[in-house]
Parts: sequence; C-alpha cells; structure tokens
Amino acid sequence: MCDDITELENQGFYEKQVTRREFNLMAGGAAISLAFAGCAPGEAAEGVSEQDVTIETPDGTADAFFAHPSKGAHAAVLIWPDIVGLRPAFKMMAKRLAGDGYAALVVNPYYRQVKGALVEPGQSFRDPGVREKIIPYARALSQTTNRTDARAFVAWLDKQSAVDTSRKIGTTGYCMGGPMTMITAAEIPSRIGAGASFHGGGLATDRENSPHLLIPKMQASYLIAVAENDDKRSPETKTVLKDAFAAADLSAEIEVYEGTQHGWCPPDSAVYNEAMANKAWERKLALFKTALA
Repeated sequence: MCDDITELENQGFYEKQVTRREFNLMAGGAAISLAFAGCAPGEAAEGVSEQDVTIETPDGTADAFFAHPSKGAHAAVLIWPDIVGLRPAFKMMAKRLAGDGYAALVVNPYYRQVKGALVEPGQSFRDPGVREKIIPYARALSQTTNRTDARAFVAWLDKQSAVDTSRKIGTTGYCMGGPMTMITAAEIPSRIGAGASFHGGGLATDRENSPHLLIPKMQASYLIAVAENDDKRSPETKTVLKDAFAAADLSAEIEVYEGTQHGWCPPDSAVYNEAMANKAWERKLALFKTALA
C-alpha cells in the first residue's frame, strides 16, 4: 500500500532516473500521451465509445468513466484505481481496455466525500501536501464500503447494452484497489470470473479480515503482479497467496516484476515502468481471454 516508507523508497529510485523537469512533464500528461498514443484525454480511440457516468449506490451518487467498443456487447471489467483515484491516466487505461474489446468502468472510490480528480496536473502522491489531502479519504473506506460499491457497480454494468451478461466480469485494481478486487470477487462470486491486482497492498495480512481469507468464497481466476520493492518488504505474502489459491483450487498467476517499484503501472506514476507495465497488461489480457470467455 502507498505509505511514507514506500514513497521514500520510490523517491530514491525515481531521482536516479529523471530530473524534476521531466517529472513535471510526465505528471502534466506528456508521458501518458506517449504511452497510449491515440488515447489522449477527451479523445476516443477509433471504434471506442466513452462517457462520464453517474451510478446510484446506497451511499450516494458515484462518478465514474465508462469506455467500450462502439458496436456489440462485450465482457465487462470493473477497474479500481490506486490511492490517487479517478483521473485522466485511468480513463485512458479504460479506453485502452475498450480498444482490446472490453466494456471498462473505472470508478471514483471517494465519491462519498469528493467528486472528480483529486490532483491537478503536475501534482503527485510523492508530495507531502498531496498525501495529507488524499490519505484521509482512503482511510474513510472500508470493506463494508467496498462491498456496497461492488454490488452497485456490477449491477450497473449488467444493465448496459454494451455488456454481454452471458460472460463473467473481470475486475482490476492498483495499489489500494488490489484488495478491492478480492473483496469484489468474494462478494459477487457468480459474476466475477477474473481478478487482477497490480502492486496491490494488504492482500495478505495477519488481521482477521485479511483479503486473502476471502479466497475460498471466490470463483475467479487471478493475476497478482507484485512490485519488487513491495516483495522485499513482505516476501512471505506471495507464498501465502499461492497457498490460499491452491487450497481453493483456483488458478492464480503470482509474479514479482523485476525492477519495479510500487505504483509502476499507471502511466502518470513517477515510477512508471513501461516495459513491465506492458507485460502486466498482456498477462491481464491473457487471463481475460480464458476466464471471461
């Protein structure tokens, strides 16, 4: 999970890679546009439809972004963003997934407290002031809010004409979104056929409500892509997860991605690793191809 220790590790790694000027360019969107050519903010890829949407939940109205192929009905994917929340980088990731043939919904997990993006271009979770702003929102979330939201978001997806309800749903999560995928898969096992966690935090802990204890309730195949520095801090986590999935007789690909830092997948991240992010993306598509067929 994102915390001050992780950020200190990432800052040390990052400062060896790029200058402050390059960071400002990346945070402002230049790197995102390069990473997802043809999917700039406000611009849909050919054959892809997109829209900002609102979804009614028992706790209020959630803002979200929905992208899907313009024709036909397709397997849906529910995307839980990282601690920085819904923003252009994740909208572009949803559009990229739509270009790969899926109906992708990325949500604002903080909708109870705030709407829209939490950070301005050029801001980063690396900055103490940004962390101080965001962390209280994250701490207000719980497994209870996650379950409430998962049910509402899946129900909304199943009402969309772009979603093929004969196919199971996939769910992906980044950073704090990783455990949210596991809670979703356990809460609605009949609909969630695949889950993917990218540098997810707190997947297996010694707490009585650890997400890994929910695995016996799931019917989903899994991809868990682990950041190298996360693995160094908690090397036993991957073994606990492997054993739990095996005991539940569920397929799970669990891998530590060499040379990566926590947060390496979103293209606006200060520690974005394009090669490893693309590898993780391809492994996700391979999972969806079989598990959501």
